[in-house]
Amino acid sequence: MKYLLLLGFCLVMLSAKAQKTDQLNFTSANQFTLVGKSEETPNRYDRIDTNKYKGLPARVAQLLTNSAGLAISFKTNSSVIAAKWCVSKSKALAYMFPTAHKGVDLYIKNGDQWQFAGIGKVSGVCNEEILISRMGNTEKECLLYLPLYDKVEHVEIGVEKKATLSSGSDPFARRVLIYGSSIVQGTGASRPGMAYPARLSRSTGINFINLGLSGSAKMEPEVVDMVAAINADAYVLDCVPNTNPALITERTAYLVNTVRKKHPTAPIIVIQSPVRETGYWDKVLGTQVKQQNINIQQEVIKLLDKGIKDLYFITSENMLGNDHEGTTDGTHPNDLGYDRMLRHIQPQIIDILNKYNIKAAKN
Repeated sequence: MKYLLLLGFCLVMLSAKAQKTDQLNFTSANQFTLVGKSEETPNRYDRIDTNKYKGLPARVAQLLTNSAGLAISFKTNSSVIAAKWCVSKSKALAYMFPTAHKGVDLYIKNGDQWQFAGIGKVSGVCNEEILISRMGNTEKECLLYLPLYDKVEHVEIGVEKKATLSSGSDPFARRVLIYGSSIVQGTGASRPGMAYPARLSRSTGINFINLGLSGSAKMEPEVVDMVAAINADAYVLDCVPNTNPALITERTAYLVNTVRKKHPTAPIIVIQSPVRETGYWDKVLGTQVKQQNINIQQEVIKLLDKGIKDLYFITSENMLGNDHEGTTDGTHPNDLGYDRMLRHIQPQIIDILNKYNIKAAKN
């Protein structure tokens, strides 16, 4: 009897959910503004058109189909907002929150701040979720962040049938490209909007483009050529965690010089790797990360000595705090770790960008 009652309850809940979404109008997000893109792509929700760039490693090309950092901008006066979205059949990574990996989250403008409103939990390949309900009927500016670690094929926004729904503007100005590791892509964040490039965009009003390549930001020449081909006002290079010490020595100069040749006056900001918590106990790992950070600092100094202009360096001392609670797995920051990381790097990045008048547009 207990199990029959539980089954009945589940069926009632599923029916109620279906009834709620059946009462909404869903509209393809293709007609709304897509935020966070660096270039147009045949598949709207890919980050890069990898067919344009020859010789990319297969894993890099695959990761560039992930929708990390992309968000849909729209406006509505609906008291209910829902979403439909389809992802691949791949399993969520064991060290990722499912909502961050394959789900979505919604932010709504509250005054001059972007405020979290709700999540869309992933339940399969195609998903349908009410993100927030029982709101007022004033017009709201919204951002729907897409999955960090999956390819997205289709997105729809659902609102009440009598409500208005229209495309929003891109709320962020200028373009700062962040090329980096899984930490850039957002591993360890609880949901898509918590990846650190997205948080930088919301807090500064500047468009920080997420070019995180989980485990694959190794400064390969073909990838460097792609990074340099993307037009931006500034370049943040946060790729040290994926590149071993020898390759840092071998490849850093090509990375910086190639970006500088394509963009003669754009500031280039290089960031050291955070200390990996497991490296306090795993002596091999601890030594490797220490050497990575030594080598990248040496390479930046060499480049400055050779006359490279507008090149900056951010060190990682205490980037994640000193209580050893800032990671999910000893390597990737959790939300606490990302918050500490931002408190460390954001003032330095903004100070550099201000020197070049790279600022948010005034409302």
